[in-house]
Amino acid sequence: MNDIARTVDAAARATADAARLPPAALFTPCDENALDFETTDDLEPLDEAIGQDRAAEAVRFAMGMRHAGYNLFAFGPAGTGKYSFVRGYAERIAAGWAVPPDWCYVHNFAEPHRPRSMQLPAGRARPFHDDSERLIDELRHAIPATFESDEYRNRKGIIQEQFKERQEEAFNALQARARERDVAIIRTPVGLALAPTRNGEVLGPKEFEELSADEKRQRATASEALQKELEAFLREVPGWERQQREEIRSLNRETTMYAVSLSIDEFKKKWADYPAVLQHLDAVRDDVIENADDFLPQEQQPGPQILAAAERAQAAAAGEFRRYRVNVLVAQDHRGDDDGQGAPVIYEDHPTQPSLVGRIEHLAQFGTLVTDFTLIKPGALHRANGGCLIVDARKLLLQPYAYETFKRALRSRCIRIESPAESLGWTATTTLEPEPIPLDVKVVLLGDPMLYYLLALNDPEFSELFRVAADFGVRMDRGNGNTARYARLIRGLVRSAGVRPFDRSAVARVVEQSARNAGDAAKLSTHMGTLDDLVRETDYWAGQAKADVATADHVDAAIAARIYRSDSLRERIQEEIRRQTIVIETTGARVGQINGLAVIQLNHFAFGRPSRISCRVRLGKGEVVDIEREVALGGPLHSKGVLILSSFLATRYAADRPLSLSASLVFEQSYGGVDGDSASSAELYALISALAEIPIRQSLAVTGSVDQTGRVQAIGGVNEKIEGFFDVCAARGLTGDQGVLIPAANVKHLMLRADVVEACAAGRFAVYAVETVDQGIEILTGVAAGQADDAGAFPIGSVNRAVALRLGRFAATARRLAREDRRGAGKKGDEKERRS
Repeated sequence: MNDIARTVDAAARATADAARLPPAALFTPCDENALDFETTDDLEPLDEAIGQDRAAEAVRFAMGMRHAGYNLFAFGPAGTGKYSFVRGYAERIAAGWAVPPDWCYVHNFAEPHRPRSMQLPAGRARPFHDDSERLIDELRHAIPATFESDEYRNRKGIIQEQFKERQEEAFNALQARARERDVAIIRTPVGLALAPTRNGEVLGPKEFEELSADEKRQRATASEALQKELEAFLREVPGWERQQREEIRSLNRETTMYAVSLSIDEFKKKWADYPAVLQHLDAVRDDVIENADDFLPQEQQPGPQILAAAERAQAAAAGEFRRYRVNVLVAQDHRGDDDGQGAPVIYEDHPTQPSLVGRIEHLAQFGTLVTDFTLIKPGALHRANGGCLIVDARKLLLQPYAYETFKRALRSRCIRIESPAESLGWTATTTLEPEPIPLDVKVVLLGDPMLYYLLALNDPEFSELFRVAADFGVRMDRGNGNTARYARLIRGLVRSAGVRPFDRSAVARVVEQSARNAGDAAKLSTHMGTLDDLVRETDYWAGQAKADVATADHVDAAIAARIYRSDSLRERIQEEIRRQTIVIETTGARVGQINGLAVIQLNHFAFGRPSRISCRVRLGKGEVVDIEREVALGGPLHSKGVLILSSFLATRYAADRPLSLSASLVFEQSYGGVDGDSASSAELYALISALAEIPIRQSLAVTGSVDQTGRVQAIGGVNEKIEGFFDVCAARGLTGDQGVLIPAANVKHLMLRADVVEACAAGRFAVYAVETVDQGIEILTGVAAGQADDAGAFPIGSVNRAVALRLGRFAATARRLAREDRRGAGKKGDEKERRS
């Protein structure tokens, strides 16, 4: 038996030696001597996206497709440079597009509540607005001056004199006929009246009574006839006044037309190539002629129509002659075919419904809200029309009614201004209905992958409007010349941030940290936000050291300072472990107990935390109880890992007999949720140890998931997990026996801290890469796992044999107890029959 034990121990030691990783496998450095520059000033900045070839191709395709529906959704984690790349490329390609037209709104004289939209060539809307303002100013002076001219006054005086003469002539003739009949026409407070006369004197009532009856009758007959003539005269007077007004109105129109035509004809000559402008000017001329009184001072207005005081005040408050003005909605004054600026690229940071499709503002007047076409304001779609609009998808979805209105504009290919109240049908007051403006825009939405896939799944219109997706990744290959391109990328960040140049050692250290951030020694991180932060923070520490060039030491200082600012929770946990408030054993050996490793993620900072996992076994019905799951602290992935353990035990040790055990697994001193399957191999080791009654070295910690065949599979956060257990061991003193077991598939991900690599090189710490559970259990116990022979038996003294024997005893005991239960049940049945 001693020879067998020595053979078993030797096999376990050989397994441990083979699995122990050399220091070169723990960290892949960037050779600064391979960089052919002294500082980043010697490099040309990279003017393309790095590591985003697939996304770049999608962006190029979307921007090149001018057909409807080929809008772009650029998705990827925040900080991958989506916005910078998309905007940069859009600005470059949009510079070659045609400059879009100007747009403005003018008054609709036929339907004032429906302002007319007007399209003008780029750079022409502002001159049109300025010319309109000059026209208004000219009319304000020309029309009053024309009405104050001697010619107008003479012609108006002739009309008024003709009316006066005609009226006086008719009245004098009527008075003459009245005198012939001894009747006088006199004026009273209530109008004209007839009175009898004698010798030119009006008879009083007493004198009239003294007249004879015949004379009274004659005078009454004469008065009746004259009364009819007087009434006929009075009926003709309004007609004469109306005729006078018509003649004055005709004179006013003629005078106004003369004054207006001079200014408008000159205006029309300048804009003769624009039919829409000419049509508008004709409407302006007709309206000015019809409303010439508006241009005259109140005391000078020739017509009898006078506005009420409130109406006049309201018109003044709203601004004079607003209906003749031009509301420039979009003006491409700074663009043009000659300066090569092309189409606009707009980013809307606050995509509310009004900020996208525009809004109609209101003015408060006399306790009410009024508006007109000059208060129409443009939205982002107006400004980006003919070019490209970039919008953050999350912000768009958070704004009420913005997303539906946005889609409606893209579907209809026109911009219709509406308010949220109109969308809900809440507005009951009369408002404007501006004429829609045709829309031709390339839209780019920015968001995360989950948002893209949720929209594609739940919104059938989304895939029709956004047919191109650009997937921005977070990693790129480290080889194939990408290190040199990465150096050029750092050069570009240095230039854009305006910081000190980096020497080759600093660039090499940034490359190494980028690989660490990517979680893979053969990859580099393309998270531009993190890289830009590191460049700026390195410059700060270089400044603190009064250095002209940033070096690797300054990069290390920046990394250490960032960790220090974020690792207060890690320090508290490490302190509690040192003070043994949290029990983590790093010496000795225990049956059914093992050190597992987990990762805690805090925003952009992650660290490893050791956890004590224990297992207890007893006779049972083949159940492996996950206590974390039973108390609702275990997530679905963790529960899946535990269920795999039952399948592994049954397949390996109880293929032809019941698995008659009950096992319980628990993360000791765990007070929060546990998820993920990275601890499933550690739980299996603890379970095997408890069954075999062979202790596990507590100086080792384990991470890795396991499948049903016992293969150890890769996990995430391997660097942080190793460093978390290393820090615990280093605080207690490194003995050379401590180490961590990781999946062999994770070796390519190792980018460990310098102190961990140094300790491993000195033999004071070890990292073991295992491929199977058997390899792991040999390293943990120092006992060979043992392989089954053709008969299915494991070697004597091996771990697997001890497990098989223990399970065999459980099964035998279970069979014996089952037989006893059956015999007991049979006796009870016989006794019952006898009694019956």
